[in-house]
Amino acid sequence: MTKHARCPAPAGAKAPQDDAEARQTDEFTRLLIEFYERFSSWEQDVVRGTGITLQQMHTLEILGSCGEMRMKELAEKMSVTTGSLTVLVDRLVRAELVERKANPQDRRSIQVGLTPAGARLFEEHHKLHGQLSQDMAGALTPEELDAFMAMLRRVVAHF
Repeated sequence: MTKHARCPAPAGAKAPQDDAEARQTDEFTRLLIEFYERFSSWEQDVVRGTGITLQQMHTLEILGSCGEMRMKELAEKMSVTTGSLTVLVDRLVRAELVERKANPQDRRSIQVGLTPAGARLFEEHHKLHGQLSQDMAGALTPEELDAFMAMLRRVVAHF
């Protein structure tokens, strides 16, 4: 992976303020973008060859981590509409990775869960996430890792 290079400001853009806060914000933004690009690239590389898309893999990850759930709950966790999710789940059902079931508490409601093949694919992907986490944690001391995790929890709760 290549490092994110600093790019010149677009023509006509205002010059950034030359104070410490503006420089810190710029650096934070650059680091977030670089991390996102690297993580996205890693995710794309891992999903390539599985026969499904990254969004479909994220669906398997949620179902594998949380268990069966109603379509509405899954749509909320994925931040997509139920209409978009229906198309996504239809494809996963055709691939025999997900199955729809009647909700035992509400027969009008449909639950979605992993098939054995979907569970195997989830487990493989989950192991790769674990390896990535170990690789990233290896760059930090145990104390730094604890502090980083605490900061991520705060950011995730705020975001």
